Amino acid sequence: MRITIEGASEEFEHKLLALLAEHRDELSVSVDTAWDDDRAMVFLNTLNEDARQFVRLVVESDGHLEAAVLREAFPRGLRGPTVALTYALKRGYKHGWWPEGTEAPVTVIYGGGPQDGWRQASAYEMSGADLLAFRAALARYDATTSRPPWDEEAPSAFAVNPGWAADADAPRALYDDPPIALKSPKEEQDERGLRG
Repeated sequence: MRITIEGASEEFEHKLLALLAEHRDELSVSVDTAWDDDRAMVFLNTLNEDARQFVRLVVESDGHLEAAVLREAFPRGLRGPTVALTYALKRGYKHGWWPEGTEAPVTVIYGGGPQDGWRQASAYEMSGADLLAFRAALARYDATTSRPPWDEEAPSAFAVNPGWAADADAPRALYDDPPIALKSPKEEQDERGLRG
């Protein structure tokens, strides 16, 4: 039997955990650590632009991208985006967005042997199941964050609103005559006092 419970109260959680502890010898409890569309979307939303672009490039290359290609895309180096990916994963553990043990969606492949104690990445990969989840999440992210390009000329601030009839009696934004200066309440009181 497999049970998934979402949105339970804290009291319910404590009762359920007590029940599971009581029957722990009879049960096998596992936690779902797979990436799905929703988890991938949360992950993408927590990334900075460079790290999100890093993930996008790996996804668009069908889950395998040579590090040399990424180094060209990120001339300041890969450390920034890869560190951001690691922090996002840890932030997800901390906030409970995904369970401990959820693996990083993008993994590094090292090439050659160690050179002076340091190995350089040769490629970055994303597994097939994760790839599907992140491909769907990126499409959803793009749909919710992109705006269509403006393909018209900007309207004039002085143009009549297209919803108004040509002969509509609408207040004008600019007057031919200079506006009358308004008086402060003190000036009006003084003027009334002089008349009085």
